[in-house]
Amino acid sequence: MAETKGVLLPAYVLADESGSMGPYLSELSEGLVSLCEGLRAEPMIAAKLRLAVLGFSDDVQVRLAVADMRVETNLPQVVIRGLTNYKAVFDDLLQRIPVDVRWLRGQGYKVHRPVVFFLSDGQPTDDGDWRSSHAELTDRTRTPTAPNIIACGIGDAEPRTMLDVATRPEFAFVARAGADIGRAVSEFFHSLTASLVASGHALGSANPQLVVNRPDQFTLAIDEVGL
Repeated sequence: MAETKGVLLPAYVLADESGSMGPYLSELSEGLVSLCEGLRAEPMIAAKLRLAVLGFSDDVQVRLAVADMRVETNLPQVVIRGLTNYKAVFDDLLQRIPVDVRWLRGQGYKVHRPVVFFLSDGQPTDDGDWRSSHAELTDRTRTPTAPNIIACGIGDAEPRTMLDVATRPEFAFVARAGADIGRAVSEFFHSLTASLVASGHALGSANPQLVVNRPDQFTLAIDEVGL
């Protein structure tokens, strides 16, 4: 039997590219650059991760395919466009994640359960159509590669919706009332980078686990429901 090359954590960043994100394009772009550079600065950690960046609005477009950030030279470029279709996100991930995991295993790696970092500034424009796809994606009996999903809402995104998107209540966050949205976007990426670095460290420990840091300017969505 071939020796295992190591253990990888596939991480997917889902960035809202709908029209309402237009005022925050610079923070979104700079946040993605900061994320990529932050991982490149930690090559021992980057070796344990594979990063993908997907932009979503009416559909999902690949901004960075699953990549080893130690050698990846391209930087993801977001494009502001369209509405906020959540169903497109979960339909895409249903197809994409199992294929990526099979590919990584075929390269000789063991693969931890993937993680999705979801950032949206609005309510889904496809009403409740996304819920069946989300349910299938996150059901580990139907989808063995079902990811952990961390959901962060800014702007008009409602706490209840973020709770429904996240796979655990402690994985759902919303920007604090009155928070500067541009700054909140920047803090999302700062926290995302810190979470991946901490999770990468944990992969090599006796207790491998996903580490999720709450972004500054955000609060737990569950604390905001009903307020």
